Amino acid sequence: MTADPRRALPSVGSLLENEILRPVLAAEPRSLVTGAIRDAIELARRAPAEAPLNDAAWADAVQRALAARRKPSLRPVINATGVVLHTNLGRAPLAAVARDAVLAISEGFSNLEYDLDAGARGSRHSHAVPLLRELTGAQDAMVVNNCAAALVLALDALARGREAIVSRGELVEIGGSFRVPDIMAKSGATLVEIGTTNRTHLDDYRRALGPSTGAILKVHRGNFAVAGFVAEVGVRELLPVAREAGVPVIHDLGSGLLLPLDEHGLTGEITARDALGAGASLVLMSGDKLLGGPQAGIILGESALVARLRASPLARALRVDKMTLAALEATLALYRDPARALREIPALAMLTAPVETIRRRAATVARTLRLAASAVVDSTATVGGGAFPTARIPSAAIAFAGSAAETVDALAGRLRGGTPPVIGRIEDGVLLVDLRSVPESHDPQLTAALREALGGTA
Repeated sequence: MTADPRRALPSVGSLLENEILRPVLAAEPRSLVTGAIRDAIELARRAPAEAPLNDAAWADAVQRALAARRKPSLRPVINATGVVLHTNLGRAPLAAVARDAVLAISEGFSNLEYDLDAGARGSRHSHAVPLLRELTGAQDAMVVNNCAAALVLALDALARGREAIVSRGELVEIGGSFRVPDIMAKSGATLVEIGTTNRTHLDDYRRALGPSTGAILKVHRGNFAVAGFVAEVGVRELLPVAREAGVPVIHDLGSGLLLPLDEHGLTGEITARDALGAGASLVLMSGDKLLGGPQAGIILGESALVARLRASPLARALRVDKMTLAALEATLALYRDPARALREIPALAMLTAPVETIRRRAATVARTLRLAASAVVDSTATVGGGAFPTARIPSAAIAFAGSAAETVDALAGRLRGGTPPVIGRIEDGVLLVDLRSVPESHDPQLTAALREALGGTA
């Protein structure tokens, strides 16, 4: 009977006392080294055939475990999926001026809640408001930590203990299996569904309105499209009925679009200014989607209603920090010059870049890696982030096929294990590295990461 090789594994204590690890203990906290030793032993226990066979091998194993422990959980990656606003990969990258603003604010003190003119306590809710009013035409504005928080706060302040009317066709599910009805329930408002999945009429709203109605909610269906035998009521059409009943119309716009992108082939999303112009009492939107800034929930609309939201105790729980405000304000300032916004806000630049530019960049990377010209293929990118759900954007990608020695899945795993990780997509048995979702300034990083991860393959 063969002895179990795991019985021969060293103890944590014996490795701590081993001379070969003395330099490591001199350079690193003992608790960190102890944890790394435990990790190395556990790895050897799970794969005894690959267990270190001598002291030098154990020292190498401990060093690898130390490196893994030092590695931060949140790391930069290269998004080569072709999904520009990829929720799992952090959505919109920040513009250079936004990154600079975050650094300037984070390295010292700021007037976050201090009125420099009055020399007295101020409010963090005053920051970014002038820019939001200027860019959207809103009477007032407020910033919270995301768009779902904006919805909860609006309903809590305006419809807690009352009814909120919403079309059944707008009860959408957003990322991470979160559903609008569940979010609404947390606000204390009672959901009243009207209409059907595909058709809702003005009379449906009229019949649902009553003394208990606190608000009418419109939710933009940003992550899917309904076609065929459909009908819905727009805010402009709904407004007279809402005013007659004396209830606000809350429009959850979602995407945060500030500039129309129709001339770039992206149609179907309305801008915040247009949503307000239609007459919505409040417009809610995200800061990290089409707006191209940090994660934030932006509330725009009538001054009296925004004041009620600011006064809510829930506003403190949902407020944003100084770095978010700095990044948002710097991003918004770019929109004063639309051409500059399209050029310098990475999300907008990636979405609107000519496909010829994407092909040229892909060819340059492939040539640098000494790949065959046939490695560059036409691709189709998408917007992501719950915006322009039917849009298909022409793009170009570097294609990698599997081999007898390595499957496409294994190759994709090797790219994810690189520094920085490269996240592509597998389509029809081929790994595509799509450059539409890679900021052009990151091409050198992409090239270096591909070279490191692919090794002899490249």
